Amino acid sequence: MELKHGAVAGTLESSDIMVTVLPGAGGTRISLTSTVEAYYGDSIRETIRQVLRELGVENVRVEAVDHGALDCTIRARLSTAVRRACGEEHTS
Repeated sequence: MELKHGAVAGTLESSDIMVTVLPGAGGTRISLTSTVEAYYGDSIRETIRQVLRELGVENVRVEAVDHGALDCTIRARLSTAVRRACGEEHTS
């Protein structure tokens, strides 16, 4: 997938994560701010990398502000942000 523009998904509420994805150059850059970074920062970054690999996204900047989101929430928010950035928004 190729990002056409930046996009955001999520909120700054407790147990959620706000993810911003931006087209980048030269690989993947992840910026993480988390209330639980000392305990789960590496795991959150790895989840972000896994989702990007699964979606086939390269050359991306990810900015994540986490407030204790579960793994499934991180995956959902990142997937949504990527799909929005690729122009794949669907309405139902």
